[in-house]
Amino acid sequence: MSGYRAALESTAVATRPDRGRVRVSGKDPVAMLQGILTNRVPEAPLPTGPEVTGGMARYAAVLTPKGRMVTDVRVVTGPRGEEEGLLLEVPGSGLPGLLAHLTMYIPPRFAKVADVTELTGSLTVAGPGAAALLSREGLGLRVETADLEVLAEGEWRWVDGGGAGVLAIRSGDLATPAFDVVTDRTTGVTLAARLLEAGATELTLSELDVLRVETGRPLWGVDMDQETLLPETGLDSRAIDHTKGCYTGQEVIVRIRDRGHVNRRLRGLRLGGTPLPERGAELWVEGRDHSVGAVTSAVLSPRAGGGIALGYLRREVEVPGEVRLGGPAGPRVQAVDPEGEWWGS
Repeated sequence: MSGYRAALESTAVATRPDRGRVRVSGKDPVAMLQGILTNRVPEAPLPTGPEVTGGMARYAAVLTPKGRMVTDVRVVTGPRGEEEGLLLEVPGSGLPGLLAHLTMYIPPRFAKVADVTELTGSLTVAGPGAAALLSREGLGLRVETADLEVLAEGEWRWVDGGGAGVLAIRSGDLATPAFDVVTDRTTGVTLAARLLEAGATELTLSELDVLRVETGRPLWGVDMDQETLLPETGLDSRAIDHTKGCYTGQEVIVRIRDRGHVNRRLRGLRLGGTPLPERGAELWVEGRDHSVGAVTSAVLSPRAGGGIALGYLRREVEVPGEVRLGGPAGPRVQAVDPEGEWWGS
């Protein structure tokens, strides 16, 4: 069974060398990051059982003063406790920019920034059986299957193993139930092997990408970059708290919110049997003498029975609607909002 099919029908596990992790600690890391993140720093974790704590991994973005993205991040307070500082879980391609930004904006006397990617490890456990397998093999039954299954996106449970410990975060990035697991590097390697021995199927990064595009989630370094405005991605409702205090880039975000639109938006593209386009392939509509957007991600989706893609389109292009791929006379493809099972017929 392929990892993709296992992720839909049973359980699959992917190691995540494409993710990085940063620890921010010291005198006042919370105050320092409140002025940088678009969302609020999450509250301190609370005990949920013997050797178990729980909390929320809050999704946010880091912006330049001009409102352009530096990267997106997930922020965890602890997880052992508030005094441990904050853990930032970040796309690997966004790690260098994040470290440079934090070094520039955080005074070392108030908080210390450390790249802990090499000391830690990350896995994704996906599929209808993910909670049961993770409960048994990863969390030592200290967190019941039913308790994991009802976690909302971003909620996490931490099982303290004394030295190591395992952090399981409910993910919404895939078109199947999934958990992102963070632990120390050695434990991560051991856990991945144990999950595979217990019946999980290996999930490759390319298969993972198909499940990501199926759920309509943009990826930093592919669908988002240093020129992206966060509201263009459709992630602003998840990543922005408009009631929090000031943060870098806030003036631009407020201006966009108050005027009610951006010039382009991320859309889903149903390609059918059309060959997969390269990233950057132009999108056109009839009657225009210039392109109205471009493709950012394209994958073959077995459930869709063909190709699907993500890309940006000018805001005046109505969806659902038809666009041309690659040029004014290119093949016709369907543009839709990438929500729910948007890739279906």
